Amino acid sequence: MLDAARSLIEERGYSALGVAEICAAAGVPKGSFSYFFASKEALALAVVDEHWEAQKRAWTRVLTGEAEPLGRLRQLFEETEAGQRAAQEGCGTVSGCLFGNLTLELSNQTEAVRGRLQEIFDAQVGMVESVVAEARERGEAAVTDPREAARAMVAQLEGQVMFAKLYNNTGRLGLYNDTGRLGPLWQNCRALLGTTATTLA
Repeated sequence: MLDAARSLIEERGYSALGVAEICAAAGVPKGSFSYFFASKEALALAVVDEHWEAQKRAWTRVLTGEAEPLGRLRQLFEETEAGQRAAQEGCGTVSGCLFGNLTLELSNQTEAVRGRLQEIFDAQVGMVESVVAEARERGEAAVTDPREAARAMVAQLEGQVMFAKLYNNTGRLGLYNDTGRLGPLWQNCRALLGTTATTLA
């Protein structure tokens, strides 16, 4: 049921979905819904939590890897782009970020979902912050506030994913340009960090 709900939310959004449609997509009787979930909001929170657990594992793998700090940050962007491209190849459209999509749709409608999304984005910022701080300690980034720099990087990545969804074009992520060279997303992040490293230009 969670997988069906996530796919439908990514495809159509949350508000337009009914419980009967979710159950039909999951291949379960409608009565099963109330057995597992007290409300559609509870289901949305479960979908968000499941998706975050998977994403957190992926981010942890990348951001605690053996590459140098800036290389890990760039790999995070590369894997994000690859994930969006794979989703587009599978269903024909760029799905965007589940958390970003729900933020835009529900942040003013349900306090429980809004609060959980805040926690997730704060956690993302914290994970990036630790890598930015490491880059600063190595003399590869000239930032005075690693957390604010991390917040700006997460916001930029989220915004580029939103543009990719809007234009249904993963090229809008901006990590690489038309010639396959690193494009404006990474260059903008380097500028945010005031990076001095040249190996990841």
